[in-house]
Amino acid sequence: MGARLRSLDVLRGLTVALMILVNNGVGSPQFHQLQHSAWNGLTLCDLVFPLFLFMVGVSVWLSRKRLTPRKIVTRTLRLFLVGVLLHVWDQCLDGEWAFWPGLRLWGVLQRIALCYAAAAFMVYYGRGRHLTMAAGGALVLYALLLYYGNGYAPDESNLLCRVDRWLVGEAHLYRKSPIDPEGLLGTLPAIAHTLIGVLVGKGVESLKSLGSLRSLGPLGAVGAAMTAAGLMLSLWLPLNKRIWSPSYVLVTCGLATLLLLLLIGLERSKPSLPRVFTSSLPHLFIAFGMNAFFLYVLSELLAPVVGHLGLNQTIYEAMLGGGFDPRMASLCYALLFDGFIALVAWALWKRQIFVKV
Repeated sequence: MGARLRSLDVLRGLTVALMILVNNGVGSPQFHQLQHSAWNGLTLCDLVFPLFLFMVGVSVWLSRKRLTPRKIVTRTLRLFLVGVLLHVWDQCLDGEWAFWPGLRLWGVLQRIALCYAAAAFMVYYGRGRHLTMAAGGALVLYALLLYYGNGYAPDESNLLCRVDRWLVGEAHLYRKSPIDPEGLLGTLPAIAHTLIGVLVGKGVESLKSLGSLRSLGPLGAVGAAMTAAGLMLSLWLPLNKRIWSPSYVLVTCGLATLLLLLLIGLERSKPSLPRVFTSSLPHLFIAFGMNAFFLYVLSELLAPVVGHLGLNQTIYEAMLGGGFDPRMASLCYALLFDGFIALVAWALWKRQIFVKV
């Protein structure tokens, strides 16, 4: 198999572009699908992070021959540290120079780091054995913890909240709700999520060597089965991104599998079919995907600066003055911001510059 799977780069780039879009809306109200669910539920915004984490798992398997303990530890520490430094950056812009007393320790990159480390070490030492049992066992254990630990309560009685406050203290957690959406206990199902990505990566690798669109069927059935199982489970354990519920894991992994297979199918389509991979849009997503972590970090560094200077509010209010609906004005600003990051992505890709985070 080639060193890279182009379909995976397209999906990764699409996910990062969408992640930047949903993170940079302005004002209120905003389109419902571009916001996270308040508690139970599933929106387009709620699909972004799990899609990315799923692809981390796929990439771990496809790059397993290059894994070493030193590389795994180095990358884990680098991702975790960058995530913490992003919080430091935000606090400094807010004038909180004594940042440690209120520094949040968990975050998106921190969760990715922990999930990457767990999956990469399991693949390195186990060479892919028992991954299904590990993922399934983690989800069952977490379901029990939710059931007996009041895991669906959006308050301080929730076990997830109690564990985080006991480990790191309330001052170092998410401030907008009692439940830290990237807290430590919620990382357990996220690790299972990443392992499912690893297992799909194994399946994709075998598909890559076949070349027939018919070979996509069995793995597509697995994706559909995961989605259906997650929806059925949601009748008892609702879909919930903030606690990364088991039903949420199954539904989002199932949808990610189907979407990846759709892109692989389009990439392999016969010349008589529409060759979407020859157009510029997939190339733009490839440009995003090849520097995914760097572009996400760049957006997280730039967005608070723009906000601190008030440029986002100025543009938003100018659009409102021009007769835009508030939701559309918010979306247009987010598209402008995403467009700037896209220019950076394109320039880096054209010059074959790939920045590792």
